[in-house]
Amino acid sequence: MAGQTEQELRIQLAACYRIFDYLGWSEMIFNHITMKVPSDQVLGDQEHFLINPYGLHYSEVTASNLVKVDIEGNIVEPTDYAVNPAGIIIHTAIHAARKDVHCITHVHTNAGMAVACSEEGLRTDNFYSALLQNRIAYHDFEGITVMDDEKPRLLANMGDKNMLILRNHGLLTCGRTISEAFMNMWALQRSCEVQVACDATGKPLIPVSDKVLAQTEKLMAMQSMGQPAGELEFKAMTRLIDKIDSSYKD
Repeated sequence: MAGQTEQELRIQLAACYRIFDYLGWSEMIFNHITMKVPSDQVLGDQEHFLINPYGLHYSEVTASNLVKVDIEGNIVEPTDYAVNPAGIIIHTAIHAARKDVHCITHVHTNAGMAVACSEEGLRTDNFYSALLQNRIAYHDFEGITVMDDEKPRLLANMGDKNMLILRNHGLLTCGRTISEAFMNMWALQRSCEVQVACDATGKPLIPVSDKVLAQTEKLMAMQSMGQPAGELEFKAMTRLIDKIDSSYKD
């Protein structure tokens, strides 16, 4: 986010909504992708983030109709739209507590919910899930997330992880950038898709050894070198969306 203006972040975030819809990850008018914006010097350290207007489909989100809210979820600029209370609870909790997190994504995909409803959760027995060894946290289902008192438990369960499986509910990912949060969701969603496909065969699965998992975790840490991932992948998807419809920039 360093050096990027609010308008640039609005365009990227609107593109992310369109990408999620293109990939089949939208859920009518529900779910959210949020992004912190640079602090206004007049407001000091007060933090704001952008969220989708409640009532619009992901394919209708644009840079200009994204709603700006404060860290408590209060709308801070004139808008024709409201925001979804269920989204505000999760996103305000994480944005307030995790200063390293700038972007948060949440989906209710079929594969993601299938794994979230599974007692064993996501196994590490496919190529993609093996890459996520020790990178995923879990939070038990407490009903629709509209109660403030769930925040401490959500944050305690999440810890410092950037991928969270909300049991019986769906998937959530975070990132220092929109690109990183997108790439984390792509990897988590892909892992769930492969697991569901494997389970559908009814055939015995080949386990991945602890030694291979440990080595994979080490190699992934070396490859990333601590830098946000997903920039090239997100740019490629943005170019694809541009070819289809660039109205998200409006």
